[in-house]
Amino acid sequence: MTKLRFTILLTIAFPLLLGSLAAQRYDGDAGQYVILNAQYGTEHHHVDVTQRLKEVARHDQRFRVEYDTINVDPAPGRSKMLRIYARGPNGREETFDFPDGSIFDGSQFRGWDRGDWGEEHWNRGWNGRNDRDEGQFLILTAQYGTERRHVDVTPKLKRLARHDVTFRIDNGSFGVDPDRGHRKVLRIYARDPEGRERMFEYPEYNWVDGSQFRGWGSGEWGDRDYRWSGRWERDEHDWH
Repeated sequence: MTKLRFTILLTIAFPLLLGSLAAQRYDGDAGQYVILNAQYGTEHHHVDVTQRLKEVARHDQRFRVEYDTINVDPAPGRSKMLRIYARGPNGREETFDFPDGSIFDGSQFRGWDRGDWGEEHWNRGWNGRNDRDEGQFLILTAQYGTERRHVDVTPKLKRLARHDVTFRIDNGSFGVDPDRGHRKVLRIYARDPEGRERMFEYPEYNWVDGSQFRGWGSGEWGDRDYRWSGRWERDEHDWH
């Protein structure tokens, strides 16, 4: 009889226990804020780490913020922070800053360990505004390489722009090496508010800051009808 009672109690209690555990797990995902995007770095050198944060979320609710954890160092030798952009229950967007060395707690974010958050086409700048798209200069075309060998990388630059307002130039950035063994540059040809054409040059391994270009994050630039002369010299435009 005792064994029968124990079996009955176990039959009743076990589902309740599972339900309790499930409820506890759900509560862990019941934060007030929904993460829209995550950036790591400094104001001028930062990268989108939303996907990396989702990987961390699957196994850790709390972790120490540092470049080893985030798995990227966009500003070597400088103090960085993890900046979270999220939407609160009232619909307002808020920013949460976690400096290097601080402890991040994901419990305040809804759906944290499930990873069902993150806005795919989020394109705000470091300060949470659409400052990516408020620059003065409108990009016409982008060329990467050397004077003797260079290629049009305008479409590839657009893909980079959707994810980062700043990025470091190397062959991996564009997936091409037009002149092996030689130091290359990225040249961006753009039009200023007065209609004059300008050229911006970024040597290989330097940083590009897209905030000065209009429509950077939205990719609303690159004139298909613009006929670039193909000249690499600096004698025909007002260079910047």
